[in-house]
Amino acid sequence: MKSLITGFLFLFAVASASASDALIKPYFKADSITGDMAQVVSAVKQKLTAGGFAVVGDVSPYPGTTIVVVTSPAMKAAAAMSDYGIFGAAQRVSITKAGSGMQIAYTNPTYMANAYQMKTDMDDVTAALNKALGNQGQYGPEKGLSKSDLRDYHYKFLMPYFYDRLDLAEYKSHAAAIAAVEKQLAAKAGGVSQVYRIDLPGKEKTLIGVHMSGPKNNDCSGDQYIMSRIDFKEYKSSAHLPYEMVISGKHVYALPAEFRIAISFPDLSMMGSNSFASIMCAPSAIKEALTAAAGGKMDY
Repeated sequence: MKSLITGFLFLFAVASASASDALIKPYFKADSITGDMAQVVSAVKQKLTAGGFAVVGDVSPYPGTTIVVVTSPAMKAAAAMSDYGIFGAAQRVSITKAGSGMQIAYTNPTYMANAYQMKTDMDDVTAALNKALGNQGQYGPEKGLSKSDLRDYHYKFLMPYFYDRLDLAEYKSHAAAIAAVEKQLAAKAGGVSQVYRIDLPGKEKTLIGVHMSGPKNNDCSGDQYIMSRIDFKEYKSSAHLPYEMVISGKHVYALPAEFRIAISFPDLSMMGSNSFASIMCAPSAIKEALTAAAGGKMDY
């Protein structure tokens, strides 16, 4: 009898571990909505608002694509639990024209929470988005990643991890940093403009989403330049955008492109067409563009 109980407990533990470490993907396909871009975007926003989310911004980074960005009290609370969890304060919903219809998709909060090493998996936020927009299955890489792999993710040997951040600028205070960055963004310094801003209550932490158009004579940082080369699958990963800048205290930082792009496209090949090699110029160009947007100086 004792051996049977021991065996049962062992199998239960294995099953529980397997369930908790199931493979997950960066995006969900939402229920379809008919209409033109403006009609579908409006309907998506209504569904999100009815589902308890606040729309904080939207952007059309290139023709045929709109991304809506949302937050919620639950997301902000989860983001405030860890020093660098602020990236989880926003989730992105994409509407992409495909043939005669629209592809509607959104980021997987559970995937992102683990990639950003948050204190919670944000499964409640995932469930709320599933309910608001529908869940027609996860997509992105062919196989997906486990939560444990996401928490220690880097694309390849010598590539950056989540904690390898780009230090963009430093100011005398949080307020001074926000004022300087918003002034630069309003001027579209480095070809970068503001899409949304989220402040964590009671914290000197601010998340700013940005659109990068690519400054004159340097398209490599541009959203359209990058996505036209790597977002080549039938169901688009438009919700990779927009990129983020963080103002934490008096410091301004961002994630390196080798991590930020890779976490959205983890199965992208290193070489060949539609690969990281096709955007080889992007990491340094993005760093330069975001440094200009932060009002900092490049450390060549």
